[in-house]
Amino acid sequence: MSLHRADKAVLRLAIGLGFAVLIAYGLGLPAPFIVCLLTVVMLCKPGPPIPLLKGVVIVGVVAALLVTGVLMVPLLENYRVTGVILTGVILYAVFFAGARKASPLTFILVIAFTIIPAVGVADQALVTALSEAFAVGLGIGVLVGGFSHALFPDVPAGANIAPAPASVSTEAAKWQAIKATVVVMPAFVLTLTNPASYLPTIMKSVTLGQQATATNAGSAGRELVGSTLMGAWMAVLVWCGLSLQPNLWMLMLWMVAAALWAGAKLFGVWRTSFSPSFWSNALITMLILLGPAIEDANVGKDVYRASAIRVALFVAVAIYAWGTVWALERWRASRPKALVLTRA
Repeated sequence: MSLHRADKAVLRLAIGLGFAVLIAYGLGLPAPFIVCLLTVVMLCKPGPPIPLLKGVVIVGVVAALLVTGVLMVPLLENYRVTGVILTGVILYAVFFAGARKASPLTFILVIAFTIIPAVGVADQALVTALSEAFAVGLGIGVLVGGFSHALFPDVPAGANIAPAPASVSTEAAKWQAIKATVVVMPAFVLTLTNPASYLPTIMKSVTLGQQATATNAGSAGRELVGSTLMGAWMAVLVWCGLSLQPNLWMLMLWMVAAALWAGAKLFGVWRTSFSPSFWSNALITMLILLGPAIEDANVGKDVYRASAIRVALFVAVAIYAWGTVWALERWRASRPKALVLTRA
């Protein structure tokens, strides 16, 4: 009996994340959870895998953009207000282009212009480590994605396959970019005050910014806050399972189990009332919480206290994103051109 396309997508996600965990944590790469995070972002992308040659080009482009993010550091150090405004303009442009093309690289580009400059203000050595982690993580994501697609290939699309959805209109893309930028910018400013403490928060705000582009005031609370709480609950379950036997193989198995569970709902194998973006962001939230928790345990920090603070910050950011979407939707509806924009 042949597997359905959705079943193959779930298996690719789970196996790809498992390999990413083995490579990132087994080889002791810097910021290993970022490698896992980028792998999930790449494997949640619909359609065929990125070809190897194109992946090499993309890695080179992203590396160049990371260097560009480093160039923002002197501006933020000496002219902070100007640097923050310029960052907001860049984020708007990135989110606008991402809304038009629905590219998974939007997440990586936003991080290049938020996390890298914010961390560079505090510690240049940490910028180098993070840049290497992103470049290596993206490369591994391309390789793992190609490998997992080779294990479970999709049959060529035939005439009975539904056509790809039409691209987002310019007006709709502008509106989505505004919402995403307003969601991300406060977390970016907060991270400038203490990058080491708020690094996971800015990563979570980036996922919320992208998620906010696909939601409205009516469903924002369930989508933004609900996926955050679901991701925290998944992280708790994986941590409890890992505590039974804390080693690399158990970490891989629990991550694979979480990817299978969330992926089945993400790709529609198990029908739920939540959207695919809800489950993809829940899985990403789980990785953002687990990665720093594992690093805290390695250096002897109080894991539970630090994790509780992160969860509280994540929920606060999600509630802010919910309020932002609600306020912007109200403002949009009060404008004379609201009907035209809604129709667009």
